[in-house]
Amino acid sequence: MFKVILKDGSALEYSEPTPLYAIAKDISEGFGRTCLAAEVDGKVCEMGTELTTDATVTFLTFADQKGKDVLRHTASHVLAQAVKRLYPQAKLAIGPAIENGFYYDFDCDVSFTPEVLKDIEAEMKKIVKENIPVRRFTKSREDAIKYFEEKGEIYKVELIRDLPEGEEISFYEQGDFTDLCAGPHVSSTGKVKAFALTSVAGAYWRGSEKNKMLQRIYGTAFTDKAELQEYLAQVEEARKRDHNKLGRELELFTTVDVIGQGLPILLPKGARVIQTLQRFVEDEEQRRGYLLTKTPLMAKSDLYKISGHWDHYKDGMFVLGDEEKDKEVFALRPMTCPFQYQVFLNKMRSYRDLPMRLGETSTLFRNEESGEMHGLIRVRQFTISEGHLILRPDQLEDEFRGCLELANYMLDVLGLAEDVSYRFSQWDPNNTEKYIGTAEQWDEAQGIMKKILDNLGINYSIGIDEAAFYGPKLDIQIKNVFGKEDTLITIQIDQLLAEQFGMEYVDSDGGKTRPYIIHRTSLGCYERTLALLIEKYAGAFPTWLAPVQAKILPITDAHADYAYELARELEMKGVRVEVDSRNEKIGYKIRQAQMEKIPYMLVVGEKEVEEGKVAVRSRKDGDKGSMAKAEFISELMQEIEEKRR
Repeated sequence: MFKVILKDGSALEYSEPTPLYAIAKDISEGFGRTCLAAEVDGKVCEMGTELTTDATVTFLTFADQKGKDVLRHTASHVLAQAVKRLYPQAKLAIGPAIENGFYYDFDCDVSFTPEVLKDIEAEMKKIVKENIPVRRFTKSREDAIKYFEEKGEIYKVELIRDLPEGEEISFYEQGDFTDLCAGPHVSSTGKVKAFALTSVAGAYWRGSEKNKMLQRIYGTAFTDKAELQEYLAQVEEARKRDHNKLGRELELFTTVDVIGQGLPILLPKGARVIQTLQRFVEDEEQRRGYLLTKTPLMAKSDLYKISGHWDHYKDGMFVLGDEEKDKEVFALRPMTCPFQYQVFLNKMRSYRDLPMRLGETSTLFRNEESGEMHGLIRVRQFTISEGHLILRPDQLEDEFRGCLELANYMLDVLGLAEDVSYRFSQWDPNNTEKYIGTAEQWDEAQGIMKKILDNLGINYSIGIDEAAFYGPKLDIQIKNVFGKEDTLITIQIDQLLAEQFGMEYVDSDGGKTRPYIIHRTSLGCYERTLALLIEKYAGAFPTWLAPVQAKILPITDAHADYAYELARELEMKGVRVEVDSRNEKIGYKIRQAQMEKIPYMLVVGEKEVEEGKVAVRSRKDGDKGSMAKAEFISELMQEIEEKRR
């Protein structure tokens, strides 16, 4: 006899080996049909797995993320099987489940156009209808290599050769298709009831631009067609809001091939939004006691060797020169910390000088992989609201709280606070070569940060191996419209770099003491923030942020002088305004302004000229009727001043 302990704590007893699907049906026939996999003592297993000893079992349906992953992993195999049926010459790479679906990478001489995707989808539907059982088996390393060599599957052979010696090598077979895979999978292809192929992209083999570019087909799968249609509708809405599309249509930014990937050009409107954000951040930081610095965009390699970036971050830097040939080698800065430390080191400091809060609008350079770059979200040159707080140990918790309060204030004003999550990023004690410092120092730093976060009541997840090489950090995470998560704001505790740079202050007892350092951003990367704001507001920025806050629309040329006079009056108040004096009908001008997401349209005709008024159309409230100029300007200025959303 053995016991199966279920999620609710109840137990079932069995006297002979019993597969998971039979146990699920013992709970309920209907429940058994919805189960896609099960977690057995913490390991996700297929429903055909037999239990023979006591175990704790949690059954997984499509409502569980792990259940979704199992179904979508099988869908990726259905995709690969369909491609191999239609294009036998295609070579298989990898095909995992991802957060909202799955993908599979192929090396194929046929371009996967939208028309080809339709053919592949049709073949996938046949495979699903055939309801082919999915069977797992294993092979020895030698047999596995031989099997794929005979099939010409060069990528599978490479994957097997890279597996550790002694690793079990498992395969999954569904009819005429067999793939190298660790699993698990659903029991048959018929379980993939609702699916769609969503896009095709290029992807370097193993993510390295040194390797061949493959074709990656993305898709998603559900157990219910209605859920699939709802998801596809959400994706379509996301595409409409995609900053890469909308930002170009609204003339906020562009990219140019001869300049290079990851080096966007901010057009006048986009540059104005970022300027507004920068002024907002710098003014707020000044109110909170920050000292402004301006440091070089590059430095000799000597500086980065002291900080540790040369050893731990060199691959991510743009290096100017060759150490073997040149007397001096420079590098564009990937971060500002080693530069700002020189402000502290400019003279001996007292404990009374601390905390020293240094802030800078920093332009940084990082040599991102070409496959990683995306619009304004991940670029090679970007600007960041960077800051470093140099402080006494007894000031650490209060200053960390101040950094977090500033970040949350910024997010709240921008309307992004509801969209973020918090991650406590820690080192990986099993991968210590990536980090400086001892295990004891890391335990101390992470213990201090945990205490601070818990005292502040932060609801956070833990990210192992996500720390900076010199210390743990709180990452404020956010997702774009397609669900891809990136870090927006970070706050880091650093007990190590002060020693690297010989930073000391005179303590109250006259002795010299190492300071603690907080690395932080108050808003993060301005380009990334702009991208997220475009997507959040679908290009219709709050008035205080809008690149053009009001557009004046004279009905005829006879009203143009009044329009320009009004524009000058608004400009003197700091309002960003344009006049559309084209010889077009007023309805056309209004529609054009609406497409440009202008917050206010001011129509002026004979009546407005005679009475000194404006006919106001609000993007948010519609036609507001005729208003006195002074009244409209007063309301507009108040809205901008209060940074209303």
